[in-house]
Amino acid sequence: MLCTACTLLFASEALAQCSARDVLRNHLMLKQAPSDRPQIPIRFAVDVPAWKTVKIGTFANFFALSNALDAAGCSIGNSAGEILARPTFTLSATKTSVELFAVSAAELGFQTDTALLADIYARAKQLGFGLAAAEVGPQLRLQYFDQPVGEFLIIGMEPIRTWQGAPVILNVANGGAGLILIGQDGSADAQIPVASRFVFVRSNETAAAEGHKAVSLVRH
Repeated sequence: MLCTACTLLFASEALAQCSARDVLRNHLMLKQAPSDRPQIPIRFAVDVPAWKTVKIGTFANFFALSNALDAAGCSIGNSAGEILARPTFTLSATKTSVELFAVSAAELGFQTDTALLADIYARAKQLGFGLAAAEVGPQLRLQYFDQPVGEFLIIGMEPIRTWQGAPVILNVANGGAGLILIGQDGSADAQIPVASRFVFVRSNETAAAEGHKAVSLVRH
């Protein structure tokens, strides 16, 4: 009962925030997605400031999460909805905050028009980024109601397979007609436009290095 009450409270606070009506009503307050953002290559993940922090582990199960998305009026694409219901989609058992980093494939150093998803992931890992938990996708959707119109953010995550076996990753989007969580091709050889922006976390090694650096600075 307590979990249900908490879910309903969260849902009431987020009521209809994702719907097309509310997005259009708040259009003047919403930022437009940057179209000519400088694509300066990133040297190290530690040089990149956190873009956003989200909370995970706030839902007891898939049904509570699904109810919150529905109550908020967030649309869910077919493939996204399918992988959220798969047994391999898991929720954190512990409430915690996760720092997210939004970077484009071009900022990771790719200079062609498109790049393979596997290559983008490999390059991100080389620079010190890590893949996010799948839960980050729906949690970001529920905690990012002021997403700029025209922005599509690919969640850098391990793909989850549909019932038919197709690998899918999540995309948190605002196409202008409402806020939505959609799925897209998560196969290693998927061709991704380099202007596309990904959401990563910092790798454990990078986070540990940052912690040691902070301690060292305090001591000196």
